[in-house]
Amino acid sequence: MVIIFQDRRQAGLALAQVLRDELEEELSAGDAIVLGLPRGGVPVAFEIAHGLHLPLDVFVVRKLGVPGQEELAMGAIASGGMVVLQSDVIAAFSIQKETIDAVVARERLEIQRRETAYRDGRPPARLDGRAVILVDDGLATGATMTAAVRALRPVARRVLVAVPVAAAGTRDELQREADRVVCLETPEPFHAVGEFYRNFDQTSDAEVRALLAQARSETPAA
Repeated sequence: MVIIFQDRRQAGLALAQVLRDELEEELSAGDAIVLGLPRGGVPVAFEIAHGLHLPLDVFVVRKLGVPGQEELAMGAIASGGMVVLQSDVIAAFSIQKETIDAVVARERLEIQRRETAYRDGRPPARLDGRAVILVDDGLATGATMTAAVRALRPVARRVLVAVPVAAAGTRDELQREADRVVCLETPEPFHAVGEFYRNFDQTSDAEVRALLAQARSETPAA
């Protein structure tokens, strides 16, 4: 196993340096915003927003876990209700529509809870017509990021994906969904995002709220 990053914030610092050069056109327009996918994507996104002097918000996406094997994604649901399903996983486990619907309903409630908890009553940032930089701590299947990209397509001027590490095949698939994908590393073999971090402790709701509050104090309103 190869350790690439010390922790999420160090990964965000490394990614910010690359994005400063790679996204010159998007940044020059003056309307870009960074959206972290909670929870693990937010510490990465914070360092990017801080380094590029951009506003930060969250875009809540929830994995739809296979019942009994919740770490395995059979799809994802994003803020606004966009659902992306992994048909190969669903077929492999013979998952019935009623089961999928029940998981979707449960995760939709969790999205609502997190939207309320993270923003402390503040409305979501305005996204229409803007260049949106979607950030996560890494991509394995890419289901959650795909759901986020598709949900933002109808409103954002451009949708960009920025991650420190990803499976090569997943990165390639996302390049067909997003306007641009910036990924620092695509190591092989790739089993899980956490294997490439020395510290991959779970990010808490409290940490997400603290980072959003700090970002609001440092940058103009989103």
